[in-house]
Amino acid sequence: MIYKKKKHREMGSYSINTMSITTEQLVFLKDKIEKMTKTQQLDILRILKKNPAIKLNENKSGIFVNISFLPSDSIEEIDKYVKYVGDQESELNLLENQKQEFKNTFFSGMAIGSIE
Repeated sequence: MIYKKKKHREMGSYSINTMSITTEQLVFLKDKIEKMTKTQQLDILRILKKNPAIKLNENKSGIFVNISFLPSDSIEEIDKYVKYVGDQESELNLLENQKQEFKNTFFSGMAIGSIE
């Protein structure tokens, strides 16, 4: 995820360093999370629960959060987790493909128990 730094903005006596995250990036992140398994989504929920300032809305359909109001550190942590999950899935797919290639190469045409 690419972040653009903005200049410090003065609000009263507070100095806020805001990070600009585009709407497209948030939509992409939301789509990735929605496609995850329930277990992976629960891991995202654990990340969100670390920050008590994040408001979670729960009803019979599930737990909802307005991703546009999340602090940038939470978004970064979620983004890292989403990338981690993607990397793990890619690695597993690669290993499964290699396993299938070995099966096809070394065991094709052999009946079980007919080792010569």
